[in-house]
Amino acid sequence: HIPMCLGAVVVTYNLPGNPNLKLTPDVLADIYMGKINKWNDKRIAELNPDVKLPKNKILVVHRSDGSGTTFIFTDFLSKVSSAWTEKVGKGKSVKWPTGLGAKGNEGVSGLVRQAKGAIGYCELAYALHNDMPQALIQNHAGNFIKPEIESISQAANVEIPSHTRLSLTNTDAEEGYPISSFTWIIVYQEQDYGKRSKAKAKELVKLLWWMTHEGQQYTKPLDYAPLPNPAVDAAEVIIKSITYDGEQIYTPR
Repeated sequence: HIPMCLGAVVVTYNLPGNPNLKLTPDVLADIYMGKINKWNDKRIAELNPDVKLPKNKILVVHRSDGSGTTFIFTDFLSKVSSAWTEKVGKGKSVKWPTGLGAKGNEGVSGLVRQAKGAIGYCELAYALHNDMPQALIQNHAGNFIKPEIESISQAANVEIPSHTRLSLTNTDAEEGYPISSFTWIIVYQEQDYGKRSKAKAKELVKLLWWMTHEGQQYTKPLDYAPLPNPAVDAAEVIIKSITYDGEQIYTPR
């Protein structure tokens, strides 16, 4: 597993004027469990004293198909809500306690845009391209964080294990957006397989090195976040460990 960049799952909604809402993890979990079903609920109002919240019923929108987006979102909710863990859990597909399902990020964002009072989750790019608001979510440090490139990168500014298979939801990063995730490329450590040539293996290693270094400049235009230094360091170690017939492939430039 070699981390390539970071993405985020954002919480978007359709309210008059589309204000900048703040949501705590427990409030978000209770909305998706159907325990909070009105926008002017006291718990939402206390977090947003300067926002005139409507009396509308909250229309919860979720994915109808299995997805990594749902896994990241439910992984976060499972970390912050024991009730969610017990009744729903995490996965690419779960049994939702309430709400309407829509297919794909485009389906969720489309339904939220159409339905007044709706709330949903999708990848950052879909919210940005459709000019949809994104809630500020309280992170583990207690800060309300807007999902932006810098705050998404900051989510991985923590100790990275050597295998890099780290969930980045609700990390300890003080300025990190709490519903973030790595995107990985998965390769065989030993490249001598299936009549694969050593030359091809060398080109793969060069490509991986470029992607985790010079290639990081192309993440932001695609609404993904570049790797912070701890993640780059971890990626370098893995890339250098790739072998062909037991011999290291990587050679310093």
